[in-house]
Amino acid sequence: MGFFGWIILGLAAGAIAKLILPGKQGGGWIITLVLGVVGALLGGFLGSVLFNAPLQDFFSIQTWLLAIGGSIIVLLIYGLIVGRRGATR
Repeated sequence: MGFFGWIILGLAAGAIAKLILPGKQGGGWIITLVLGVVGALLGGFLGSVLFNAPLQDFFSIQTWLLAIGGSIIVLLIYGLIVGRRGATR
């Protein structure tokens, strides 16, 4: 799967991750979708390095789970950073 496939997958994974992880991360849907793309790329990279996961198929459940998992991780980290910054004001 190419880079553009991961971008499309990341947009969907970001939306799914936001549904799984509701809360006040700030930034709205646009930031969530951008973070979803970053998370999908991170999840795909970590999946291929740590688990030697084959990620060639767009409709593979393994690819989707890695992308959604990476998006959740990135959203959690973003929420911690933004939440901490907002608490100091």
